[in-house]
Amino acid sequence: MTGTPDAIGALLGSGPRRPVPLPEPAERERLRVQYGLGKTETAQALGISTSTLTAWEQGRRDPQGEGRAAYARLLEGIAAQLGEEGVPPAPEPESEPEPEVAAEPEPEAELEVVAEPEPESASEPGLLSGVMLDQHPDGSLVMAVAAPCVQCGQPSVYRAQGRPMHLGGFCRPAVPVAGPGPVAGSGPAPASVAAPVAKARGGKVRRAAVAEEDWEQAAAARFPGGPLAVVDVAADGRGLVAYGADGAESAGEAPSGPGVAGLLEWALRARLGSARLHRYGKDGDPLVVLTGAAATELGLPPAGRDEKTQYVARLGRLADTHRQVKSLAKDGWQLTRRGFGPWARIYREPEAGRRQCVQLCVLPWGALDGGGWKVPEGLAAPELARLLGTYATRVHTPRGSTAVSGLELVTALRPPTRPVRTGSGWTSGPVEGSRARAFDAAPPEVPDEHPLAAEREDDAVLVTEAWDWHRPLTDRERAAPFAVGLDVNMAFLAAAGRLNLPLSGPVHELEPVFDKKVPGSWRADLSGLALDPLLPNPFTPDGSAPTGPAWYSTAKLAYAVELGADVRPSEGWLRHESGPYLDPWHKRLRQAYVDTMAALGVPLDLADHDPEAFLAAMAALGEGDPAELAVLGAIKQTAKGTIGKFRERPRGFGYRPGQRWAALDRPTWDPLVRALVVDTATVNLHRKLTRLHAELGTPPLAVLSDCAVFAAPGPSAPDVLRRPDGSLSTALRLGVSPGHVKFEGSRPLAEIRELLADGANPARHIKTGGLVSADE
Repeated sequence: MTGTPDAIGALLGSGPRRPVPLPEPAERERLRVQYGLGKTETAQALGISTSTLTAWEQGRRDPQGEGRAAYARLLEGIAAQLGEEGVPPAPEPESEPEPEVAAEPEPEAELEVVAEPEPESASEPGLLSGVMLDQHPDGSLVMAVAAPCVQCGQPSVYRAQGRPMHLGGFCRPAVPVAGPGPVAGSGPAPASVAAPVAKARGGKVRRAAVAEEDWEQAAAARFPGGPLAVVDVAADGRGLVAYGADGAESAGEAPSGPGVAGLLEWALRARLGSARLHRYGKDGDPLVVLTGAAATELGLPPAGRDEKTQYVARLGRLADTHRQVKSLAKDGWQLTRRGFGPWARIYREPEAGRRQCVQLCVLPWGALDGGGWKVPEGLAAPELARLLGTYATRVHTPRGSTAVSGLELVTALRPPTRPVRTGSGWTSGPVEGSRARAFDAAPPEVPDEHPLAAEREDDAVLVTEAWDWHRPLTDRERAAPFAVGLDVNMAFLAAAGRLNLPLSGPVHELEPVFDKKVPGSWRADLSGLALDPLLPNPFTPDGSAPTGPAWYSTAKLAYAVELGADVRPSEGWLRHESGPYLDPWHKRLRQAYVDTMAALGVPLDLADHDPEAFLAAMAALGEGDPAELAVLGAIKQTAKGTIGKFRERPRGFGYRPGQRWAALDRPTWDPLVRALVVDTATVNLHRKLTRLHAELGTPPLAVLSDCAVFAAPGPSAPDVLRRPDGSLSTALRLGVSPGHVKFEGSRPLAEIRELLADGANPARHIKTGGLVSADE
């Protein structure tokens, strides 16, 4: 069969198809390493395996198709942000020490983000020199339809002074075409010229690769004392003793005074602290936990009501005129704006560019009495040290409540800034994938206390809360003897993995075309979307159907499209820079959760091999090691609390309605992040409930957040999930992993009917039963 003339003409009219240009293999690795990216995160972003990325960087495999285009875009973007024009610079000296950036010890402060100046570089024959790629006001590169580069003729989506152009190292000779030889000066240097350059850079690439592997070990070696110490009075009552993160008594110098200042000096001499979790992050400050006896020994006052001489819980800090505060100031130590409270952070001017900062945790002032911590009563100092040390090793050194510690973990894994070398020294620049500065949220997203909410209409609010829903029983459900609750493990944590989150401020747009890849808030009408009435509606917190236009996050609107809705937003507040901001946080917390469950006797794959053994192990979980159970509870609260911190409301003394509060100035304050995580968790659960109903005809009769209740023929989880052939459904999959489900509890259905008659949600009482409270 011969081809049609129109089809052949179309192919010829599109011009020759040439591969997207890429730098030499050694240059690809150099760019990634110099930018601070690991192989794993780079491969995940490209959707390939780590071994494939290694093959690309070593030249053993040539990228093809869409993967090649994505790889080229990544490398060109990296080169642009590193400020490289023309031929990459010549090799640098064998070693160049990384500067010790004197970071502000004040935890609330952030480094100023300064644009990275473009270094001058020697021009190469045939290339334009000293030209920067065009940028938007926010610093992002201008991109347009691919057009032939003015240097090499290959397609480029970037522009320099309005003209299509690649960065140096990305231009490649055009595919040879029959005809006259090349015109002098009309193209790039031949490949033979580029080869020596790549070879000359080989030593630098190898040194950079070694540096990437060694920095973590070097950072860890700086803190032989471990991340923390619990200080108590010695058994003989003479002096103080310290217990390390493993619960063992410290073998080195014992902590001593005089006073708190002497203890701080000891913590620095003992080299307590923790290694940074990111190449451009900060090392963790030492944590010193004081028991009641140790606090008294050091001269700290007890908790009480005298604001001048005692710690007053209502104020949350010692008075600035207290002798302990004055003594610290006399010795050159300073306190953060939070003052000397249960979680005091005390610092002094850096020495030789190194931080001099210690975090205190004062137990008699209630430091671990709440805030997500559930420390067993009467726990001895060595066991407390082991508990906190386990949390510090698996998650992060505690910095306050579990929510505060979780937010610190986010910043440790996604530092906002990095040191950037300029012609006159060093400054700070943004880290790719991080939030470098604070952004004001959109009016529909902010809580009622925010100044932007002052003139907001009642229906102009993005309402994002977890489900609280129940419905009347069907005839089939009334005949069942039991109700069984299944709870999703770490639902918010599971939702945050690889979730596309905003990295820039909102832009208001009228009648935007919906794009599920753009995080934001959209006003749309979903009242016409008909869904199964036996399931909670995923678009409202109470599970009822929408009645008109409302504000929805991208997660909800994307799901509406998936369910068949014709989505036409009337307006939106959109973020055009985004990425998987919480993915490193998700991975670390997930691993911490899995490791802790394994330590408690519930390994990750137990439910897959033996569901009954999994259920038995979960039932006996409360009999495990009290310290590990406390760590497990803290990890769960860390996941929930961190997400809540992104929409932290004003609290404490000094706040007046209508004013801004301190949290708004954090890069990690963005209520849309919380909305997207919560909405994604809701969508995930609705999708699973829909599958289960379609497979087994078992809809939920009540849902509270991530717990769903079902009528069942028996009192256990398999009675809900069992298929006719005896196997268990995977629509709701039993298991330890975040996103899987566990047995929450069961009640006789007669009790459920009474709860429904009282207007109560059975999911709230499925675990323990109990009376209905007046506010239900």
